[in-house]
Amino acid sequence: MALSVPLYIPSPPINGFHLGSLYIHFYGLMYVIAITLAVIIARRRWRAVGGDPALITDVATWSVPAGIIGGRIYFDVTTPFDITPHTWWGPLAVWEGGLGVWGGIAAGAAVGIWRVHRAGADWRLMGNAVAPALLVAQAIGRVGNYFNQELFGKPTGLPWGLEISRAARLNSGIPAADLKYTTFQPSFLYELIFDLAFAAFLVWLGHHRNIKPPGLLALYVAGYSAYRIFEETIRIDSSAHFLGLRLNFFIALVMTVIGLSWFAFSQRRRKPDRKSVV
Repeated sequence: MALSVPLYIPSPPINGFHLGSLYIHFYGLMYVIAITLAVIIARRRWRAVGGDPALITDVATWSVPAGIIGGRIYFDVTTPFDITPHTWWGPLAVWEGGLGVWGGIAAGAAVGIWRVHRAGADWRLMGNAVAPALLVAQAIGRVGNYFNQELFGKPTGLPWGLEISRAARLNSGIPAADLKYTTFQPSFLYELIFDLAFAAFLVWLGHHRNIKPPGLLALYVAGYSAYRIFEETIRIDSSAHFLGLRLNFFIALVMTVIGLSWFAFSQRRRKPDRKSVV
């Protein structure tokens, strides 16, 4: 007799492992891998347009910590009710999850542009080089969300529904009516797939179209933000709301408009200062 096997993505049995007396969180490990791979990709793309790869490493050394700090500040300010653990150091506990992408991008970009400008290089050209690398990093970072059982969407019976443990459901701040469900939309997985596909598209576009810098960076802002408009309509985890919708829905909407306007403006420039195909 054939057995009926339920189809869904199981919840992770653990969220880390011990390395001696040190406990390694998969969430943090995924970010380390994401940053490392992004630097490798960006170095290769920057070298392809005549840049010094060492500058990428220098920029990352400054912008990555700035991005983490900015991302955590954004999270703490916009969702103070989600800060865990409830101790004095809770607002600093990034290993428990909780990095706001908008704050991370803003702080990391500002510090990165400062370092590039100080080195006498063209930040617009570097923006084209790093845009796909940022998307790859964000995709890998979403794997960490799986191990933390966070960033999931509405209840679903789809075969790729994500099983969320009861403890994680209770801690996620989802509506009480949804606590009875066990499988949910894996919105983190949707974003992972989108990020990788969009990164590949930006690489293709840079090689097949004359995109003036920082056009690819502007498209990164517009494209990722447009995707987040969709994602914010399916997520039910705890969030600040405005006019009945998630706050990040409006942030994504505004950033989509800014990104598209930025792209249109950048392409009206007469010619790029240097080779821009990356």
